[in-house]
Amino acid sequence: MAPEFAVCLTHDVDRPYKTYQWLYEALAERDPRHLQRALSGENPYWRFEELMAIEERLGVRSAFYFLNEPSLFGKSIRRWADPARWIEHLGRYDVAAPEMREVIDRLDRGGWEVGLHGSYDSARDGRRLRYEMSVLEGVLGHEVRGVRQHHLRLDPPETWRIHAAMGLSYDTSLGSSTECGFSNGYRPIRPFDDGFLVFPLTIMEVGLPTDTTRAWEECERLLEEARENDAVMTVLWHPRYLNDREFPGYRAIYERLVERAVEMGAWVGPPGECYDRLSIDAKMQ
Repeated sequence: MAPEFAVCLTHDVDRPYKTYQWLYEALAERDPRHLQRALSGENPYWRFEELMAIEERLGVRSAFYFLNEPSLFGKSIRRWADPARWIEHLGRYDVAAPEMREVIDRLDRGGWEVGLHGSYDSARDGRRLRYEMSVLEGVLGHEVRGVRQHHLRLDPPETWRIHAAMGLSYDTSLGSSTECGFSNGYRPIRPFDDGFLVFPLTIMEVGLPTDTTRAWEECERLLEEARENDAVMTVLWHPRYLNDREFPGYRAIYERLVERAVEMGAWVGPPGECYDRLSIDAKMQ
């Protein structure tokens, strides 16, 4: 793979709708306006149009990974008793619902990549992951190429064997939600020495310092490190983090990060397109 400074932009669609969080905020802050906003139909987590507008203005595209988390109904008592399962259950959405179909179609027609966000247990459950991929491909109308496992849950190399056997081209689950950097190297990994690639995650917004000045300094430092090492840098920004009321400053940092990457001469786009560029380079060597 020929060296090239590249920045892959990705978004995990975990919770496009704000649900139980409204009640928690109303009780925790003793502010009934939270519930009033919920009853008005406001949805601060739906940020597709805003992300598309930012990236359209900057002349770049990204990948959106859609989740199909199974319901807890019919599951074991052990799963019902697990608080983590409740969070996933209450935040789940139907990828085949009309509103989701419409936004997936808009993304696809506009040149954005639509990929698979494997559900909580699917890193070890190929049958479940195949089902989720078939549903998403039915909505999309063609094959998906890439995947990221929810919560970065990964059991390598077995999870990658599942991905490769399904015909997926790449995975972007290798990384951390608490630390940013190139701990897994500067270039995509070929775990099986074939066409299947792993794009290590460099930045997840929640892993940045909470102070916005320090967060931006870390982003700029990693961009500089990526340029110096001809690295492929992968960035994950959840759409809900563009909601400035709950996550102040994160929208501006994302926009600034993309602008700076373009200014520095990076190739910027979704992992699927980066995969194609790397594959072409490999064939020409």
